[in-house]
This record gives sequence, C-alpha cells and structure tokens, in this order.
Amino acid sequence: MALSHNFLLLCSVFIFISSATIAQTSFRPKALLLPVSKDAATLQYVTHINQRTPLVPVKLTVHLGGETLWVDCEKGFVSSSFKPARCGSAQCSLATADACSGLNVCGQSVGNPIIRTSTHGDIGQDVVSLQSTDGSNPGRVVKVPNFIFTCGATLLVRGLANGVTGMAGLGRSKIALPTQLAAAFSFKRKFALCLSSSTSPDENGVIIFGDGPYVIRPDIDVSKSLTYTPLFINPVSTAGAFSLGDKSFEYFIGVKSVNVNGKAIPLNKTLLSIDSNGIGGTKISTVDPYTVLETSIYNAVVSAFVNGMPTVKRVSSVAPFGACFNSSDIFTTRIGYAVPWIDLVLQSQNVKFSVTGANSMVRVSDDVLCLGFVDGGVNPRTSIVVGGYQLENNLLQFDLASSRLGFSPSLIVEYRTNCGYFNFTSN
Repeated sequence: MALSHNFLLLCSVFIFISSATIAQTSFRPKALLLPVSKDAATLQYVTHINQRTPLVPVKLTVHLGGETLWVDCEKGFVSSSFKPARCGSAQCSLATADACSGLNVCGQSVGNPIIRTSTHGDIGQDVVSLQSTDGSNPGRVVKVPNFIFTCGATLLVRGLANGVTGMAGLGRSKIALPTQLAAAFSFKRKFALCLSSSTSPDENGVIIFGDGPYVIRPDIDVSKSLTYTPLFINPVSTAGAFSLGDKSFEYFIGVKSVNVNGKAIPLNKTLLSIDSNGIGGTKISTVDPYTVLETSIYNAVVSAFVNGMPTVKRVSSVAPFGACFNSSDIFTTRIGYAVPWIDLVLQSQNVKFSVTGANSMVRVSDDVLCLGFVDGGVNPRTSIVVGGYQLENNLLQFDLASSRLGFSPSLIVEYRTNCGYFNFTSN
C-alpha cells in the first residue's frame, strides 16, 4: 500500500520501514486514539495498547518525551508474530541502535525515568492494535503488523503503576508512537494529549494521533481554540543514558518570563535558555507529577504567590511541597481555588500558558492546600519542568512536522468541561 507524497520527504530508510509496517487494511483512519487513566497511587498517566499474536492488552505508563514503546519481554512475553531486528537492518538504523548481540540482534539503551534506571534492550517488531476515531467518536480497530519497539528488562518495571509492564514513548524519535503511526496510516505527524484530573475509570483522558477535530462533550471542538508556540530541540540528550551527539527527544518550549498575579517575577533569565551543554530551558513532562522549578525560580514564584494572598495563613510544609496553606482561608469557585494565577509567558505577553487555581493547588488533607510546584534544586538539568498536574484539563497538540505546540485554555475555565469528557463509546 503506497505512502502519501507528503511522507516521501522523510529519509529513505524511514520510508522503507514505513512501507514494511503499513497496516494491512483498506480502511484509512484519519486519527487513532488511546484512553489515558490517572493512577491514584503513583499519579502516573496510564494507557494500554493491544500487542502481539494473539493480541493481549499491555498497560503502559505514558512518557511524553520517551524515545520508544518498550515492554518487559522477560516475564510472560509470548507472541507468534514477534520478529527480532537483525543487526545492520533498516529497523536497526531507524532505531539508531547502539549495539549488536551475539545472536545478531540489535539493541539500544532503554530507561525508566521515574526510577532513573537504564539498561540495554533488544529491538524487535510485533503487531499492535489501536482504535480509530473521527475526533468525536471511536471507530474501527486497526492493526499495524510490524511496529518497532524495544524489549525492556523486568527490573525497569519497578516504580511503575500496578500492572504496568512498559512505557509508551511519545517523543520526537522515529520509532516513538506518533511518528510510526503517522507513517503507517499516512496522516499528519501530530498528536493531541488531554490529561484528566480524575482517577475515575469513567473519566479517562485521551491521546489522539493525527489532526483534529478534538471534540469534548458537550460537542466542543477544542482544536478551534488553540494558541501556538514553537517547540525547540535540546541539542543534548536528556535521557538517562545516551551517546555523545544525541539530541533530546523531549519537548521544550520557549518560556521568556513568569508572571504571578499578572506581574513578572524577578529571575535569572539565562536559566530560561538552553546552553550548549543542554542545560536550562523549559520542557513538558508526563512522568513528573508536578511542575519542578530551579530553586531561585521556585523561591520567586512562592514569594509572589504568598504575597498575593495576604489574608491566607501559611502552615507547615507537606512533602514534596514547600508552600502550604490553611484551606479554610481559600475560597472555592466554579473554576477552582481563588488564588493568584501563574503564567508561563512565551514568545510575547499575549501568549501565555496559564495555571489557574484548579491546576496550582493540591489538597493534601481536609485542612491543608499546597501549591503544587516542587523545588528542583540549584543546578537541575532543566530549569522548568511542566509536570502532569499543571497539564490536566488542557488540551495540548504536538505538531512534529512544524515543530509547534498548540495549547487550549483551561477547559474548566473556558468551557466548564474537562479532559474526562471525551466520548469513548461508539454511536
């Protein structure tokens, strides 16, 4: 089945693999979807993909900046359709394999960023199955027969949510889910992420691979209300293990300043840029449950936030948070807690990613609310890491071809809806 002319712009080896992995079906979906749940115990965002022959559901932690789909192949992996990637093959080139075993199978480093552990993993191919969507409703299930993934070791599953046996990498690599799925079905290299704040199985968030519409009940196409900002590539890998010269697969944005209550806070702006060693800047993460700030930025945010609530009593800190408050002093509104907004100002003062009370305050007990930002220390690898809690109920569209991020206003504030309201039941 031929690929579209647009996709011929990719490198020849990518075309070769894409042709080999294209789904064996006459049905061409315009987009695919994965439901995403929030695990209450670990605060990880979890999805599942049907893989192997016969198909089995594989639970995976969502890793926005991950290079690959990896699964534990040491424990209970059985599939009649699995094929190892032979050394020197196009699959190995596409995956930028860094090793070749005595069994003539290529491999690469594979890691779990939650426990900060990496090991070697063999590269292989197998069937994966996902549900299609028209952006409003789920559609037919489709298969990709030769999806490239990496076999991880059982030890890498430590620290993952109960029942999870791998990670779903959505990063900028050629073997991450967005690029492989776009190649298989010749749709645009875009995907949308909408994380639900609820841990209820009835209010899952969603990942949609492909272009919009992205319709949330009650019949709101969120793709029409996106604001756009450039995505940047960190020239130095941010993975746990990498080779010299590797670039990062994670998604970085160009934060220029930070506002609290509408006013810019004092900070060292050199921290907001990525230097030649890959240090600094701002990235988006689904494996960090809360936003992490370099110490001086954290202190400035907390100071301005506290000063913006002079009548609210501050109480003892509750780990991992440093700024906690008496909850009875903070009013609740239909759009969350009545606290100062925190804005990440992007290419201009008119382009801001805003964190409202619904995404800034975390209830840790009946009496205590904490600011859901974490002190990341004096010399972190990345100065600002926007974590999952601050992303919830905002739809993000990652356009890999244009290197552009689209983001909605808070669905709670703007539309009185949330990411748990996507329709997962067929008409």
